[in-house]
Amino acid sequence: MQNYTPITGRKLRLALVGCGRIAANHFGAIEGHADNIELVDVCDIDPAALKSAVERTGAKGHLQIADMLKTTAADLVVLTTPSGLHPQQAIDVAKAGKHVMTEKPMATRWQDGLHMVKACDDAGVRMFVVKQNRRNATLQLLKQAVEQGRFGRIYNVALNVFWTRPQDYYDQGNGWRGTWEFDGGAFMNQASHYIDLLDWVIGPVESVMSYTATQARNIEAEDSGVAVIKWRSGAMGTLNVSMLTYPKNLEGSITILGEKGTARIGGVAVNEIQEWQFADARPEDAEVKAASYATTSVYGFGHPLYYDNVIKTLRGEAQAETDGRSGLKSLELLVAMYRSAKDGVKVSLPLDC
Repeated sequence: MQNYTPITGRKLRLALVGCGRIAANHFGAIEGHADNIELVDVCDIDPAALKSAVERTGAKGHLQIADMLKTTAADLVVLTTPSGLHPQQAIDVAKAGKHVMTEKPMATRWQDGLHMVKACDDAGVRMFVVKQNRRNATLQLLKQAVEQGRFGRIYNVALNVFWTRPQDYYDQGNGWRGTWEFDGGAFMNQASHYIDLLDWVIGPVESVMSYTATQARNIEAEDSGVAVIKWRSGAMGTLNVSMLTYPKNLEGSITILGEKGTARIGGVAVNEIQEWQFADARPEDAEVKAASYATTSVYGFGHPLYYDNVIKTLRGEAQAETDGRSGLKSLELLVAMYRSAKDGVKVSLPLDC
């Protein structure tokens, strides 16, 4: 474990690269933590997106990340660019001596993820991978129940992601969406946070077998996919993902069936506790109703809470909830699912290479 020098006595300085759709969530989180952090630089190759970001944040604008890294005073660089760009950008940021925060997925290829973590280790900087859904109050309660052993032996798990992404969604953004090189498909992009729950909530996965298909959208990658999962604990489960739901986003859910408990977190984006039955009673059960919240956003409201952990980690006051190695766990699952679908075989974990 490396020792990092805490940043104290001043605001943390951030730079952000990629001023598109998800960047707005980061801007909002940064604004909410204005007492502790400041955004000093923003970067985007699209002049219009860059202009909008500069006007909102007051940060200095750059069209190229290389130029920004030559002059930025940032302690941490946030990558909200297309997923396929994360690896090289993270490596460049690390070599510049800056901490790295990358949106999900951290990479689209297994070896790229490994190289990112190694580059940060070699440079002596921290790496954070955004998993803001973990901070949802609904999932915090579910995670706690699993850790407390309230389910007893977990028998079966089901995750559903039934959303819609019309063709015009994929056509925007200069054609990178839905490509293998920069984005991946329904598993890699839209369902990434749900696949993260397979290990984070339930535990280490033994093996997966999956099928993917491009059923309706004109994209390289899949718009739909299913997987069967077996955990080392003996639990079994399924993942069912579609970006073709008519006429709008319908469901993002996880259901756990156990020896002594049943729980279902549903809604459009795991925002409603719809079933909560256990053999024992605990004080936190009173929090179930309050934990559910209404939303039309599949992103949830976890970014500010995620930033809170990053700030405290860089201050030396906390441990990173999702560092680079934690990010590798969900990337490994994603890569295993794609390998299974491609080769038509069961893929065991951990991956050999």
